[in-house]
Amino acid sequence: MAKDYFNENKIEFTEHDVATDLEARQEMMNRSGQMGVPQILIGDELVVGFDKPRIDTLLGLGDK
Repeated sequence: MAKDYFNENKIEFTEHDVATDLEARQEMMNRSGQMGVPQILIGDELVVGFDKPRIDTLLGLGDK
């Protein structure tokens, strides 16, 4: 859902497959202490899960 949302809104993002990228998985665990995905880092703010209202706020998208 997050990838679709970003693509629909032409928001660039970098995807890391934590199932196969052990370094990315460890970084994710160190940052959040959780294995839940997606984990979306916007600036210095971490969003765990697809929390559209929070993502919109952090990206300054207003009411979408």
